[in-house]
Amino acid sequence: MARNIQSLERAAAVLRLLAGGERRLGLSEIASALDLAKGTAHGILRTLQAEGFVEQDSASGRYQLGAELLRLGNSYLDVHELRARALVWTDDLARSSGESVHLGVLHQQGVLIVHHVFRPDDSRQVLEVGAMQPLHSTALGKVLSAYDPVAHHEAVEAESRTFTVHTVTDPDAFEDVLDVTRARGYAADVEETWEGIASVAAPIHDRRRMPVGAVGVTGAVERVCRDGELRPELIAAVRDCARAVSRDLGAGRF
Repeated sequence: MARNIQSLERAAAVLRLLAGGERRLGLSEIASALDLAKGTAHGILRTLQAEGFVEQDSASGRYQLGAELLRLGNSYLDVHELRARALVWTDDLARSSGESVHLGVLHQQGVLIVHHVFRPDDSRQVLEVGAMQPLHSTALGKVLSAYDPVAHHEAVEAESRTFTVHTVTDPDAFEDVLDVTRARGYAADVEETWEGIASVAAPIHDRRRMPVGAVGVTGAVERVCRDGELRPELIAAVRDCARAVSRDLGAGRF
């Protein structure tokens, strides 16, 4: 059985102690409560402070939880709420489109799939929750890059890998794609990431009208496209789904 890492256990104990208190705690109080040497406790606190997980009051020298923990907590809650609000609508989209549906959010210079509804047929499929997709070539990624400034920056800064002959890697051409995405309210990926596969995606916004994710359908080119173009009814269905989830998140009408 693998052994736990003692330094991480102690850091977690410090965070739990600070979370459970109603006031700031001093170094001696933390060391005493956790039965740690002052030097050990100070080293842990210094590291946590450098990472933003702990803050030290300049006047009293006491410690409290930092803003980075709040940011991480809100991120988890946002994704959890996004997925919960999208469950019914993504199921409906899969049934009406006959294709797989993916819900994605920005994560580490890519798109993290947080929900996946299988194509409603008897074919063998692999659950893709937890998978990462590129920002520059997928429909989900282009939507996030078009509407989220952070995603845009990360897409521009990251290396744009060529997956197929259709992948757009030129920076100016990519910006043109994002302009088109914003103008029409959805993004397309027709064999830009995987040969024979096409997808369409639209943005999801929260109550602050901020982009928090994207939803899209993915399937074989011959099903998703007609006469070389994305099927209009699929585009409409994806956009309707994105609007419905956005409304459930408090965004109002788009």
